Amino acid sequence: MSPANSIDEVLTKAAEISGVDVRGAELIRDGSHGVYRLAHEIVARIGQPGSIDAAQRELRISQWLNDSGIPTVESEASRSQPIVVADRPVTWWKLIPDHRPSTPGELAAMLHALHALAPPIEFELPTYDPFTGLKERITTAGMLDQDDRAWLLQHSARLHEQYDALPDPPSRCVIHGDAWQGNLVVPPSGIPTVLDLDQVSIGRREWDLIQLAVDYVDFSRVPRDDYRSFVEAYGGYDVTGWPGFRVLADIQELRWVAFAVAQSASNSNAAFQAKHRIACLRGQVPPPWQWEAL
Repeated sequence: MSPANSIDEVLTKAAEISGVDVRGAELIRDGSHGVYRLAHEIVARIGQPGSIDAAQRELRISQWLNDSGIPTVESEASRSQPIVVADRPVTWWKLIPDHRPSTPGELAAMLHALHALAPPIEFELPTYDPFTGLKERITTAGMLDQDDRAWLLQHSARLHEQYDALPDPPSRCVIHGDAWQGNLVVPPSGIPTVLDLDQVSIGRREWDLIQLAVDYVDFSRVPRDDYRSFVEAYGGYDVTGWPGFRVLADIQELRWVAFAVAQSASNSNAAFQAKHRIACLRGQVPPPWQWEAL
């Protein structure tokens, strides 16, 4: 049974329990979550095995953020959830139709508001750890040769030491954890809306600023004017001038490499991308780099 069929079966069984129509279901993402677009403007999210607590937390985070004045994807309140099938949680969400990715300025404005929120008191957010799952992905990847695997593990260990040595921030705050323009979308209403809540946690605010900054510095995917609008909308704080910038930037890039490595078992393009990304990290390809989205 292929992984895709396995996800299909989980969706079908969960839909039977919840009374959801899955005829014509469209798989729109198969990554850390399986995400389907369904009829009646419903989106199904299927978590990894054993992630039931995380799914429950995502549902609570959605309600909390909306109640706190930060527009966020809403769950289907009329459905009992999460539904657990084969130890995988399935949650139902309202579709956000015809949306576009946010601009850098829109993303920064949302992050500025998010980082100003006091953490919820009704439930506890975890502490963000950017190294979660990295070693496992590198160790178990069949496409890596011995040399690349050893280098990636050593690189990860070096970065972990550097990360642990960073000075403690004056305070930690609520962060999104995966803050890129595709995770803040703008529907026809014009109201930017937050997606993908599984990494919302307590951490350094710089982590939420690093993805767009890396796109600007190492990939030249963000024009200078757009990056300036990002900095200005966040209140003038430019993370590229922070002493720990390179440490977080290198960790983020390693995470992007590890994601490609994890996808490569069932995706030949991901395997090609993984090799290319590793070559970039190892200094064999000069920046600005060209990495295709997966």
